[in-house]
Amino acid sequence: MNAHGVIVNAITFARVPLIFAWLGFAVAHEYFGGVWLAFAACAMMLLSGLTDAWDGILARRWKVVSTLGKMADPLMDKIFYLVAFPALVWQISHQRESDAHALVMLVFTVLYMLRDTWVTFMRSVGALYGADMAAMWLGKVRTALSFPGAGWVYLYCCAHRAAPESWRGPWLASCYAVECLLIALTVWSLFTYTSAYMPYLRRALARK
Repeated sequence: MNAHGVIVNAITFARVPLIFAWLGFAVAHEYFGGVWLAFAACAMMLLSGLTDAWDGILARRWKVVSTLGKMADPLMDKIFYLVAFPALVWQISHQRESDAHALVMLVFTVLYMLRDTWVTFMRSVGALYGADMAAMWLGKVRTALSFPGAGWVYLYCCAHRAAPESWRGPWLASCYAVECLLIALTVWSLFTYTSAYMPYLRRALARK
């Protein structure tokens, strides 16, 4: 592997330590306060999300797209979700900011995990029969919006108490809008992938 390939893979795998760094700073800010902890947490989440764009852009520009990269990138995305979304549920609940918001975020998180687990299974079945394993456009859109969506909800969680009272209602409403949009994309994506790979599942079930 040449130097460009090493750089691209390093950017891809950096998503994991960056999101865990966000988790550490976010929890510390929740308990101890401190503007610098909030800024550090926001920076870590921003950088973690940006790695999803940078690795693909650089891989195509430098012509170092690899099988490892194609396999590692969605795995790093899933680790981001597994860390960020449950942590946001905890943060909303810990703040006792809104039971309804905590519930919506919980539904959002469960649907995300179920969708990703089911799609991974269906794609694995499809691979047995030589199915095209490329990500669908809807899945790409959902992934691309997940990072700024998580960032927007976290920004609200860490800053809404310091915001003017008149901002809080609209800001919370915008979080609901983001979460509901991503829930809708997740459900739509779930049905799209299921429809595409169902013939392969039927073939697998029909085998003796």
